[in-house]
Amino acid sequence: MRAMQLERPAPVDTAPLQLVERPPPDPGAGEVRVRVHVCGICRTDLHVVEGDLAVQRPRVVPGHQVVGVVDALGPGCTRLAAGQRVGIAWLRSTCGVCAYCQRGDENLCAAASFTGWSADGGYADYALVREDFAYVLPDAIGDAEAAPLLCAGIIGYRALRRANLRPGGRVGLYGFGASAHIAIQVARHLGCRVFVMTREARHRRLAASLGAEWTGAAADAPPEPLDSAVLFAPAGELVLPALAALDRGGTLALAGIHLSAIPPLDYQRHLFQERTLQSVTANTRQDGIELLRLAAEIPIRPRTVPFDLADANQALQQLKYDGFEGAGVLRVAD
Repeated sequence: MRAMQLERPAPVDTAPLQLVERPPPDPGAGEVRVRVHVCGICRTDLHVVEGDLAVQRPRVVPGHQVVGVVDALGPGCTRLAAGQRVGIAWLRSTCGVCAYCQRGDENLCAAASFTGWSADGGYADYALVREDFAYVLPDAIGDAEAAPLLCAGIIGYRALRRANLRPGGRVGLYGFGASAHIAIQVARHLGCRVFVMTREARHRRLAASLGAEWTGAAADAPPEPLDSAVLFAPAGELVLPALAALDRGGTLALAGIHLSAIPPLDYQRHLFQERTLQSVTANTRQDGIELLRLAAEIPIRPRTVPFDLADANQALQQLKYDGFEGAGVLRVAD
């Protein structure tokens, strides 16, 4: 099979992913093999490729927004059938027995593994996933549109929940890439007023076309205090203006797995009056189930930009430098 393999972490401008031939992996007990149709590209893939996230698997194949069909079943699999369309997301497995898993916070499991980081992902013709971590995808959503939902969508949805989003509330989105352009569709479905702060003018235009009431530059103050805010950009310096924009009792959620350094906070200006700062760590399977159900209901329609599998380096380069709107998707199957 073809696979885009990370020889060693390096700046994406040096094209560190190599197209190689590997034998298709055989599913183990409780695993299914997926014939990959498409795989979304994500900023977390960029962090893996460039070494912002420490190496967990040498020569890993990135990609954790995988859409395809079940191709083979390992011993003990009974939930899925050959030919069934499924998705693979970032959270690949957890222990299932620790206190976090038992109380429904499996995203905090210390023994968790992750697709495209600690296990090979979907920048390849085939990928493995534990059967109980595969998502059955709604028929109403096509392959390319489903791929960004599996991380950008799920994380955006969890971030809105962590920001204590309430129907009809005022929500600010800082950064407007793949995740935010899905999150705004959820927020608007709930009747929220959305304010978007992002550095690129074309991203502000996309936000306005998707229902943003107001748009501004990345650090601009919105015209009204916010009840909720989500920081999607991996820029720690934006934490301060986002906190300052909150109304009394407001909540800011930080959506990224990687964030640059946060400047010193001023307690009175940024946190007093019961403002809350939350982080987002991965997702639970329940988040994914809820988001996929909601995506079919709304319906959510991600804006996607296609790339061929062999062009994964160029796709990540464009992602790094804001070279496209919406979400990039690798076309893997012919």
